Parts: sequence; C-alpha cells; structure tokens
Amino acid sequence: MPDRSGHSRTEESAAPGWISRHRPPEQSLFNGVYGLVLASALAAALDPAGEEADPGPDALWVVLTALASAAAHGYAHVIAQRASADGAVTTSRLRLVLHEWPMVAAVLPTVALLLGAAAGWWAESVAVDVALLFNTVALFGWGVVAARAAGSRWPPACRAGAMDMLIGLAIILANALIH
Repeated sequence: MPDRSGHSRTEESAAPGWISRHRPPEQSLFNGVYGLVLASALAAALDPAGEEADPGPDALWVVLTALASAAAHGYAHVIAQRASADGAVTTSRLRLVLHEWPMVAAVLPTVALLLGAAAGWWAESVAVDVALLFNTVALFGWGVVAARAAGSRWPPACRAGAMDMLIGLAIILANALIH
C-alpha cells in the first residue's frame, strides 16, 4: 500500500511504530527467553515431594544459577572471540559477558515470588505455580515482541508467541507429571 509520499510500503518492510522505537537488541531477546526458560526449569525442580520447602535458599539458588549461566554464556563468547582473533583481553570482551544481564533479569520475577514465600506471604508451591504461569505468559510476550520487531503482522506474531509459549507449557506439563 502506498504511503503519503507515494512510496510503496509493505508490512514486512518496517517494524511497527512503537516496536521500531523500542526494539530490544537480538541478544537481549535471546537472553530474556533463555532466562525465562532457565527460571521455569529451576522453579519446576524446586520442592520435590517429601522434602520441606525452603524458599529463601531456593531463591538464592535461582539467582546464583542464573548468574553462573550468564557468566558461562558470556565467557563462551569471549573464548569464541579469542579463538578467532588475537588472545589479548579487551574491554569489548568484558562487554560480551556483561551483555548477558537480561538472562539474570529474566529470573527476577521468579526470585521475587520465592522471596514472598520466604516472607510467609504464600506457600512455596504457590510461588512456583505462579512463576511457571508468569514465565509462560512472558515467553508469549517475548515471542510477539520479537515477531513484531521483525515486521510481522499481529496474527503471525501471535502464532510466534504461541510457539514460544509451548516451551513454558512443556515445563509446566513436565512439572505436573514429575510431582
């Protein structure tokens, strides 16, 4: 469809207005999704049958695991860069590690729910269930945002979000079957 300037513009040629102005970098999308999946998997592994719930240390475990995963992922980028270039450590390599922060940020809602359980506001099992649901909905949101940023229209973007959401649903199903 032609715009006012007479140029033809398709839906696929440019991201929608808000998305194009607030487009998260590809690495942030990747790490955000990775962090949500990590948080869901860790939350699902908490509170095995027959053990007493201990949400405070569990929250700490989730944060430390996310930090270790982010550091390992960033360091893997450093090793790959070192193998393809000279061996000198540069600030750009440090930035590679620091760019993993969205992975850690993505686990914070799960940690907040577990800390609420540690404060006695709700049971740890409730915190885990809500975290799994929240992370699954967030996966849908990340999928939609990524697809819209790539220029997809709403129906395909929602399908992409639904596909991302399947990861969260698989973790919820596995959690239900195991527990």
